[in-house]
Amino acid sequence: MIYENISIIVAIAENFAIGKNNDLLFHLPEDLKRFKKITSGKSLIMGKRTFFSLPKAPLPNRRNIVITDVPGEQFPGCESAGSIEEALKLVEQDPEAFIIGGGMIYRQFYPIAGRLYLTLVHQTMEADTFFPEIDFNDWDELALEEHYDEANDFHYAYLDLKRKG
Repeated sequence: MIYENISIIVAIAENFAIGKNNDLLFHLPEDLKRFKKITSGKSLIMGKRTFFSLPKAPLPNRRNIVITDVPGEQFPGCESAGSIEEALKLVEQDPEAFIIGGGMIYRQFYPIAGRLYLTLVHQTMEADTFFPEIDFNDWDELALEEHYDEANDFHYAYLDLKRKG
């Protein structure tokens, strides 16, 4: 089953790398602004390692939901969900909710997400955490914007996709 209101937002390298040592691979100020603009006022679903990696948690002006496998575990300023199904139930009335990581959470939500908001960095990166491989034939392109980051000296694109069917 595809959940039209479930969107994934992620920055990935061409080899689907997303993280190393529980940190992001890229520091793109424009991408962080885009993330804030897109997710502001919405629900965010994340794993607890992602929650603990946030510089200022919970993220302001958003409903923060942390998935944990520890019964009764709480996170300041957040709601807790004990499973993917419980998290889906918490956001079932939301017009759009965002999956923000980490790798295990992305892998579990990818098959059921209706939209992808990708920041695709046009190079391969060394990593220990990867996004599931994307079959672009399963997705319709809604928007594509190419960019260049001088500080990091690499090209990247914003690619918004909607699942076909």
